Amino acid sequence: MKNEPTANRSDGSENLKLPSHWNKSFWAAMSLLGGLYIALIVAMLLADFRFADWSDFRELLGDEKVRYSIWLSLISCTISAILSIWVAVPTGYVLARLGRDAIGRRFPHGSVLGRLAICARYCIDTLLDIPIVLPPLVVGISLLVLMQTPLGRIADDGATSLFSGIGFPGIRGITYEIPAVILAQFTVAAAFAIRTMRDTFEQINERPERVACTLGASRFRAFADVALPQAWRGTVAAFTLAWARSLGEFGPILIFAGTARMKTEVLSTTVYLNFQFGNLRGAVVASLILVTLAIIVLIATRFLTLGGGSQRGVIA
Repeated sequence: MKNEPTANRSDGSENLKLPSHWNKSFWAAMSLLGGLYIALIVAMLLADFRFADWSDFRELLGDEKVRYSIWLSLISCTISAILSIWVAVPTGYVLARLGRDAIGRRFPHGSVLGRLAICARYCIDTLLDIPIVLPPLVVGISLLVLMQTPLGRIADDGATSLFSGIGFPGIRGITYEIPAVILAQFTVAAAFAIRTMRDTFEQINERPERVACTLGASRFRAFADVALPQAWRGTVAAFTLAWARSLGEFGPILIFAGTARMKTEVLSTTVYLNFQFGNLRGAVVASLILVTLAIIVLIATRFLTLGGGSQRGVIA
């Protein structure tokens, strides 16, 4: 009996028969609030779909300005998500491998260096979470102010030269241009992607990487050949989360990129502009396009990450 796997052990609790009415009351009570919230979401979507009809969709999609905002949304969200993954994978890996346990192994318990390392780790975690908790308008204002500093002006001038050099002379700098849309989306989306990748790497056992290093592999090769393949589901989840978050971003774009039609207008600003000019039906239809895109992405992610476990780098 002692050699049986833990999963096969039984304490006999499954043989205890509880009163059926007790089970039903418990699950009904626990599901009540969640069920009400789900009902609220479904009711909102049904109300939106009942408010608009197919002729509204055809009319809105026939508008060249709306088609441009859809195109810009898809392109900018994809670029923002790719940039977020580039930042999130190495950052998440470092945070996961230099956590409290790793600091405890490297520094003596209670030492000054150990305490400083733990404080530094908490400070970095807090800084990375700031874009998540800040009001979106504050993120936009902060980016706008940053571009007014000497460093921001250098970046603005550099962007003008760069885009002119690659054949886009119409893009003059970053602020109130398409790069501002991408930067605003990236600033918020990357924080979510980093958190996802950190959780993913924390779930992956470090021992295979250590074994690879003892067999002569470099630290980078151990990361690329051992850790990264195990984290592919988490990477897909982080990319999807960053993409979906970028799609719904509005506040920073409104402040930092503006709402110029056929220039920096994305779907979220299309909703705002239609509502601002009294076209409630157009705003609802644009909202439904946003909802449809988000649902497609979430369903695709569920299918891609289906069947994984926590030890395989999956963020469920």
